[in-house]
Amino acid sequence: MLAGLPAAHAVSCKTQAMMTPAERSALVHASRSLIMDVQVGNTQGLRMATIPAIAKDFGSIASAAQNLQPLIAHATITVDNLYLLDAKDQAAGTPETDFSCGLPGSLMSVGLTFHNLPAGQYAVAILHATGVKQPQMFTLVLQQVNGQWDLAGFFSHPMTLAGHDGIWFWTQARAYAQRQMKWNAWLYYQTAKHLLRPVAFLTSPNLEMLEHEAAAVKPKGFPEQKPMEVEGVSSRFEVTQLAATDALGPLDLSVQYTPTAAQAAQLNDPVTARKQVTEAMLALLAQHPELRVAFHGIWMQAEEGGSSAYALELPMNQIQPEGNGSAGQSGLQAGSPQSQSGQDH
Repeated sequence: MLAGLPAAHAVSCKTQAMMTPAERSALVHASRSLIMDVQVGNTQGLRMATIPAIAKDFGSIASAAQNLQPLIAHATITVDNLYLLDAKDQAAGTPETDFSCGLPGSLMSVGLTFHNLPAGQYAVAILHATGVKQPQMFTLVLQQVNGQWDLAGFFSHPMTLAGHDGIWFWTQARAYAQRQMKWNAWLYYQTAKHLLRPVAFLTSPNLEMLEHEAAAVKPKGFPEQKPMEVEGVSSRFEVTQLAATDALGPLDLSVQYTPTAAQAAQLNDPVTARKQVTEAMLALLAQHPELRVAFHGIWMQAEEGGSSAYALELPMNQIQPEGNGSAGQSGLQAGSPQSQSGQDH
């Protein structure tokens, strides 16, 4: 599709293999310099190296850089991929700009899509920080201003979840798909996509393959556009979100639900709140028992008005009906240490 773009768009892309040594060196230097500002906490320096349109509303980048600084302060930075984007002749007001980078059909090719991109010379640099507890991936959008490369976009996300990378989650997703465990497969595919895709505006043959495999196993009723109803012993729960998380250490299933007025009233008392949330966990597992083997436990959160009214994390072997003790099948540890069980929040 990208290869068939009309010539009138007047845009082109060079991969790093196609660049001159001088072009490649300038982009490597600019990218490393920007990440170094993050490593040492030089937020002001980062802002000074940012294009004016982004620097005037720098709050989100500053916050991201400050949060990342302790995570990557002693990391080794590697430049993975560079793309030089020429849009100097693009017509003003072009709503969408597509760049095709690399040989069409090649597994190494990528597509980059931008919306409302002003005419100019741009670059995308993908880097990663390793040698630290939480490896990170960075994507920098650069714009050439007065002969130098300035920051025009900053994106980052972890490279691992509960100690495993995106390829591991992709492999496990395929295994669950073969066993017809579609809920486990879908959740693992989504985790793999999050870890492997640098940014939403980039696609590649491998990422398209991942999307295709995930679409084939997407379970009916997964909560996205509308909540999923889960029937408990004494109450019905509206689950709004399911996702893998390692926020508390091991690989848990993060579950959010919206309480009714009656359920919200119960959350004011710790005893009834814990009973309600545990009932919601049991109801979910009764409806989809395969989840027990894919996750260490469940981190259940009752969400009211965009904030958590009550949250509880329990390992799978402790999510049992009253009177059953702790017997039961434990969740997959995924190479992570056991979390402290029964955590109320």
